[in-house]
Order: sequence, then structure tokens, then C-alpha cells
Amino acid sequence: MRRTAEGIMAVWLAQRGALFPWVPVLLACGIGGYFVLSTEPPVSVLAVSGGLGVTLLLLALGRGREWSGPLGVALAVVLIGFAIAGARAHWVAGPVLGWRYYGPVEGRIVGIDRSASDALRLTLDRVVLARVEPERVPHRVRVSLHDTGGVVPIAGLRVMTTAHLAPPSGPVEPGGFDFRRHAWFQGVGAVGYARVPLLAVAGPEGGLRVFAARMALAEHVRTRLPGQVGAFAAAIMTGDRSGLSQQTLEAMRISNLAHLLAISGLHMGLVAGFVFASTRLALAAIPRVALRWPVKKNAAAVAVLAAAGYLALSGGNVATERAFVMVSVMLVAVMLERRALSLRAVAVAAVILLCLRPEALLGPGFQMSFAATVALVAVFGWFRDAAVPLGPRWLRPMLAVVISSAVAGAATAPVAAAHFNQMAQYGLLANLLSVPLMGVLVMPAAVVAALLMPLGLDWIPLWVMGQGLRWILGVSGWVAGLEGARIAVVAPGPWVLPAMALGALTVILWQGRGRFLGLLPVLISVWLWSGAERPHLLVSDTGSLVGVMTAEGRALNTPRGGGFVAGNWLENDGDAADQSEAHARWHDAVLDPLGVILVAGRAAARAPRDCGGADFVIFTADPDNLPVGSCQVITPETLRLSGALGLVEKAGVLHLQSAADITGQRLWSPQ
Repeated sequence: MRRTAEGIMAVWLAQRGALFPWVPVLLACGIGGYFVLSTEPPVSVLAVSGGLGVTLLLLALGRGREWSGPLGVALAVVLIGFAIAGARAHWVAGPVLGWRYYGPVEGRIVGIDRSASDALRLTLDRVVLARVEPERVPHRVRVSLHDTGGVVPIAGLRVMTTAHLAPPSGPVEPGGFDFRRHAWFQGVGAVGYARVPLLAVAGPEGGLRVFAARMALAEHVRTRLPGQVGAFAAAIMTGDRSGLSQQTLEAMRISNLAHLLAISGLHMGLVAGFVFASTRLALAAIPRVALRWPVKKNAAAVAVLAAAGYLALSGGNVATERAFVMVSVMLVAVMLERRALSLRAVAVAAVILLCLRPEALLGPGFQMSFAATVALVAVFGWFRDAAVPLGPRWLRPMLAVVISSAVAGAATAPVAAAHFNQMAQYGLLANLLSVPLMGVLVMPAAVVAALLMPLGLDWIPLWVMGQGLRWILGVSGWVAGLEGARIAVVAPGPWVLPAMALGALTVILWQGRGRFLGLLPVLISVWLWSGAERPHLLVSDTGSLVGVMTAEGRALNTPRGGGFVAGNWLENDGDAADQSEAHARWHDAVLDPLGVILVAGRAAARAPRDCGGADFVIFTADPDNLPVGSCQVITPETLRLSGALGLVEKAGVLHLQSAADITGQRLWSPQ
């Protein structure tokens, strides 16, 4: 017994100096605990959780012992994470449209992008809706346009149109991505579309100078570099993707180069690194400055300012904020003469981001960014500590790029597969052919173009930048066209990614041989993912789309309509078919094994009907009379309350599960 206790103490003491990187992990556990609840906790519970967490943290730091101190801090951080997530959800609360609206919509343009159908999409604030009380009008609405009417959307322009609006929709299937929650944290209370021309009501209003500058810069870049090359350049310089076509986006996704479009850690790191190296070199070239001033620290300070400017210029979205925080932490470490690339620096960045935007934890951007960063820091840290030779000096940069691409790709592949239901088979090849050019040519040219723009000489670096981007677009198109470039992946269960992440973090962060115990949850998660089962039956939240799992794949009852929902179902199935191909699998008897009857159309819903021995009867239109019998009836009216439905098997018995069963009653749920 004594020997066991001594062994446990030795293992615990070995963690000294290596416990801080666990802080964001514990903070994420608390945040995740808030989001998995099926019922919104009272504000009093959040207040008690936060107060107790802070109190426990102070006690643990002040009076904690060898064991009690770290354990007390761990519990405190989890409680604080829970409270932070709840506080953030209440902080962003705003009106959500509770009904379908058709009529005039007026507002100020604060966002311009494109929808999945390639339509121009505007985000409006200061919204006015006809016959709706101001206190019930959402703070922001998002409208897809089919006709701009000749109006050029610019930042701050007050516009009006006649639009169809609806509340943000819930998951397309039980347990699926909850767009309603996502929109809640973005402040968007209604989404819709307009088929009539857009009208300009008033000129650009003040308060959006940075956004206006971004849009003006994006338009200037697209003028200098026409076509998709210019749209690509505008995307990485300003974050404006409105010029990119769906074909380009799809090719970038299939080739695993889509991360080059998002202003994330790669772009921010390249910009800050180029500015840091250039400034340091310029200052070192002046003897008086080099001898009297800390050149390295000054260069780091200039790089932080450049990164802050890039953050503002790019729109300051979550991915860019995350990248800025990570780069800033590392540059501040340089100024403080600390090691810049360390797990401690990554942990500081993660803590800051989770405190500012706890909802980012659920998104693929946060997960992929930190998965790649932690893996890269761990692998190259091991190379450094183990003094692993990387070949002759001239070969090291090339080898570093290969290793970085392989490590980052391996770390992010499970996250990308879970969120996007696909794996890029030739992603490593595409990145090896593109990422080095992004670092040595494209991003330096972008910085130089920004500096020369006031002089009117930006066309020179922009031309250079365009050559690099043209190559990258060519690589993405070529790789995307290769046979088997995209492998469809079935959606994992809800606990697969958390278990995999916890196991991988244990392997990286834990000190000693015990770290290899982290391989167990990784293997379990892989096993669970490989055996993931999809619902036998899916019903959309309108009742118009029904999908049945067959031996050939999911069969859909209609070849068109509900394309977004159908696409998501098939992607989650790991099925590469489109909606028309899935409809070809449909036949009259496809529902018989499930004990389901589908009543399609208004005319059929009017006719008297009994259960006919079925367990479930689905109406695509509200019936005049309910069927006689003991079956469960599903109508558009019931679906408005339950959301999408799925028929799943539990212990050999089929159970009907609704999206509302999974999401529960939260702040963002329909009231």
C-alpha cells in the first residue's frame, strides 16, 4: 500500500511545471458542460457557479497543498468555464422572430457574403419591419438577394426590400448542427430571401469606417486582379469572400486548401512573421539603432501592431481573432524573452479565446486551429529536445514544410471529417504544392501591396501575388479533379471527438509513461466512429422531405425541394450521391419494413384514413381528420414543435427521436 502511494506521489510530482496547459482543457470541459444541458440553467445557478469557482480558485492558490492545490484549481476552472458560457449566452441575447414574415424589410448593411446557393447575402442591423413592434424586431437579419436592382451594396448603406423572413432553423436532424444556436451568438434573429429588387433608402451611415475600408479595399483588389484570382486575393486580404464562386470553394474544399481562404493562424503568422523579420533586418542594418536598442523586441512590437491592423482590416471574425490572440501571445513572449513556441503560450491563447467567445469551442475553426497548433508545437518541441537531425541546412526548410503539412493534416483530419463528412485523399500533396508559395510569395506581396497602395504602386506586388494565387487555384482544380480525391465519411456520435481530443491531449500534455493511457480513449473513439449507425428514417421539420436508409443508401421521397436538408442528410450518411440519385432509390414499399405510412399532398391529407397496421403515419400537409387507430401521427403542425425527426433503434426497438429531444429548452430554443 505504501509503495503504491509513493508511486502515485512520484507520478503526481512529475507533473510539476506542466499543469498550466491543462487549464484551457478544464475550461473547455466547463463550457461544454453548459452546452450539453437540455434545460437552460437559472441565472442564479450561473452566478453561484462563477462565485464558487472564483472563491475556490483563490483558496487553492493561497492555501492549497501539493495535492489539494492543483485539484482545487481544476474544479474551480471547470465551474468558471460553465459560468462564462452561460454569461455569454445571456449577454448576446436579442429578439428572435417567432413567426414567418413577408413584407418590407429596411436596415443598414453590416455584412456582405454569399449563401450556399451562390446568392449575394446581406446582414442588416437597425432593422425596421412593417407592423412589428420595435422591441420584437431582431437586432440583425440576414437576407439572400436574387436581384440587387442595380444597387451596389456597400458598408453602411441603408437599404429596403420586400423579403420572406423566418426564425433561424434548428438542426436538420436530431443531434445535427444547430444553426439556431449559431445564429443566437451572432445576434441574427431572422433569416430569409428577397426576390424583388433592392432599393437604396439613404447613403452610408457612420460608425462602420473599418467595414467600409475593407469593402473598398476588396473592390480595389478585384479591379486590379479580375476573376477568381482577384476574389481569392480579396478574401485573404480583407476576409471578403463574396466574389468567390461555388466552384472555386468546392475545389478548395476537396483539395484540402480551403484553410487558405480563411484568415487564420497561417495568414496571421505569415504576415506577423514577415513584418517581424523585415523590421528586425531593417533595424539591425542601422548600427546606431542596433547597438542601443533591443532590435528583436522592437521588431516583435511592430509585428503585433501589424497583426492588429490585419485583424481590423480582415473584419475581426472569430477565426481571425483566434489567430491574432495566438500570434500576439507568442510575440509578447519574445518581448519578455520567453520561449515563443511552447504549449504554455498556446494554452494562454486558448484561455483568452475561450473566455471571450466560449461558443467558439463548438466550431470547427477553433478545434482545427488548436489541434494543428498543439500538434506542431509538440512534434517540433520533441525534435528540439531529442536533438533529432533534420538533414543539412539547405534541406531543413523544405523538410520542415513537409513535416508541418503532414502533422497539421493528421491532427485536423478527424475534426474536418467529423464536421464536413469528407476526407481529402490528396490534401497533403495539394498543401505541399501550395503552402510554401503562400509563405514566400503571396503573403509578403500582400503586405508590400498594402504599404505601396497610398503611392499607387500596389499593382506591382499585386501582380506578383496574383501569379502565386493563380498557381494555387490551378493546384486545387487539378487535385479536386483526381479520381477519389474526396472520401465521404459518416458523421460520428456526439462523444467521439471529445474522447479523441481528451486522449490525444493526455498523450501530449501528461508527463511520464502514463501519457500512453491516452491512447485508450483515442482507440475507443475510432472504434465507436467505425460503428456509427445512422437513423433508419429521417423527417424534415416541414414534413415535406422523408429519407429512408436502404441497402443502397438513403432513399429520398422527392428529387427536388429541401435541397439543403437533403444534402446534409446524405453528407452525414457518408453518401456521395446527390438528391436526384437518392430519389432514384425510392419505391412504394421502402417504408414497409419500418411500419411507416407516408401521406403526401394536400388532397391525400383530406381523405379519411386509419392507421392501416402502421406504427407511424406521416402527413406532408395538415390532415382534416386524424387517422383512427393507435399509430403515432406526424403532421407539419407537430413538426413545428418537435423539429426534425429520426427513427433510431435502441435495444432492438425502433424509437422516434426529435431534434427538440436533443437540443432541449435553451435560450435559443423557440419560445
